[in-house]
Amino acid sequence: MIITTGEHHAPAAVERAAALAAKSGCRYVPRNRASMARLAELHPGEDILVILEGGARLHRPGEQPMTFHPSMSFVRAKRLLKGEKDTMLEAAGVRPGDTIVDCTAGLGSDSIVFSLGAGHEGKVVAMEDSLPLWALLYEGFAHYASGLQPFDEALRRIEPRCGHHLRLLQEMPDQSADVVYFDPMFRDPVLESSSISPLRAFANNNRLEEAAIAEASRVARRTVILKEKIGSGEFERLGFHVLGRGRSKITYGVITP
Repeated sequence: MIITTGEHHAPAAVERAAALAAKSGCRYVPRNRASMARLAELHPGEDILVILEGGARLHRPGEQPMTFHPSMSFVRAKRLLKGEKDTMLEAAGVRPGDTIVDCTAGLGSDSIVFSLGAGHEGKVVAMEDSLPLWALLYEGFAHYASGLQPFDEALRRIEPRCGHHLRLLQEMPDQSADVVYFDPMFRDPVLESSSISPLRAFANNNRLEEAAIAEASRVARRTVILKEKIGSGEFERLGFHVLGRGRSKITYGVITP
């Protein structure tokens, strides 16, 4: 992957691009007013992360570009701030001050809602196996501005970690988090949205390993939670107790260590 800036970049964007390249082990390539098509020609087969004022945009040849955007998490956040409940937070039993590990961060929507639920004293670790997605989240969490202060503060409190969740969980001490969460990519998707469709090109589509659930149960003080499609067989295979099904095709399962 190469990291660059927009065509009309500011010095701050150049600094961010160079710093992220150094942190991630990727290459920083000055834009020099080159078009995206020209950059793709000069760096064939490479993913291209473009640093923007309010986050980043990710390009891959033959795929739709993805720009960091909170999507439905912003709608959920506004409901939370009005005092309404969130199904995921209720299922996970999230409390203010909790430490929460999102093992499959993806586009970061659930990490953001967890951060709001955990509050100023809480902590959310967002794990992402895909380096391009991690880089997109890293810049988005740090620089996206919604104009809603509590929401933006929740973004800044999230710690994105790059790596497969099994390895990262193995590095964590026993009972070092309150909640450990999994939302793997559905192999038989219920629906495709404009945000989820391009995500599939970058995300890890493998099913969860039993070893990862064992590590999550070791790390979690209170709850391990899985979001899955009803009837997929994953709850039964991995030993989760399924919560109320309701009318949705998606529900949550829990393990209480």
